[in-house]
Amino acid sequence: MSSEERRAQILAASIAVFGAKGYDGATTDDLAQAAGVSQAYVVRMFGSKQGLFLAAFEAVAQRLETDFRAALAEADATLPSGADAAQRIHARKEAMSVAYLRLLGERGLHLTMLQAFLRGGDPVIGPVARASFGRIWRFIREEAGFDAEFGKEFLSYGMLLNTLIGLRMLDSDGSGPADELLAMCFPDLDAVAGVVPRADERW
Repeated sequence: MSSEERRAQILAASIAVFGAKGYDGATTDDLAQAAGVSQAYVVRMFGSKQGLFLAAFEAVAQRLETDFRAALAEADATLPSGADAAQRIHARKEAMSVAYLRLLGERGLHLTMLQAFLRGGDPVIGPVARASFGRIWRFIREEAGFDAEFGKEFLSYGMLLNTLIGLRMLDSDGSGPADELLAMCFPDLDAVAGVVPRADERW
């Protein structure tokens, strides 16, 4: 395996672990074991847990932009001939929302992003997280072409999904106080339950 392939393997495993255990709960040993490498190798490649977290977060941010761009291109390509601007924007909005939900298949992605956003006061992680958030906003407004109101709604919905996932609400047996909200956000709970960490899951 090349160094780049090994790096990608470590990042994928680290995103899963950071998502499941949080930044504070994850150790370099946890991260190394999940990737199938030695702790010394992780430190040699990324310098520290913080260095690995920043690299993992940047990988998450890049994945978001890549999938969003692909979703917009697909939406534009499948529009019927003669579609007007309003139809194009509607198709793009649907495509972006579906793309975000599909990313639930990437274990830990949403929660790694949330972990970074919660560390705005950290002198190293904070600036990186703010810059990434700013890029997402610019993407929504400039590249996707959405108005500010939809941008606010899209980010609000995304943060709500991240919160529900972080709270392990998908473990609900149907009798919880927020199950109505959960059903609204995840219409097909069975489809996503298998890819979101459960409350008792260990890494």
